[in-house]
Amino acid sequence: MIIDQAIPRNTGYTEDRTSGDKPLRSIIKSISWRLVGTLDTILISWVITGELTLAFSIGSIELFTKMILYFFHERIWNNVKWGK
Repeated sequence: MIIDQAIPRNTGYTEDRTSGDKPLRSIIKSISWRLVGTLDTILISWVITGELTLAFSIGSIELFTKMILYFFHERIWNNVKWGK
């Protein structure tokens, strides 16, 4: 029924919409994005250097540094009201 679709339902999701994402969500987003980004870095490093061991070394270092940077970047932007 169309009327049923217009009535908001309690989904059990209690995020405070005024404050944006919760820190745990930002952590999960950081991890998932870094996995994709790290695979990209490993492939690019391998193509450039021709050495798979070096490519994995580069990828493993940037996995952690960029995940930490992204988390703080995300938290800062979460407090910016512009564009919301």
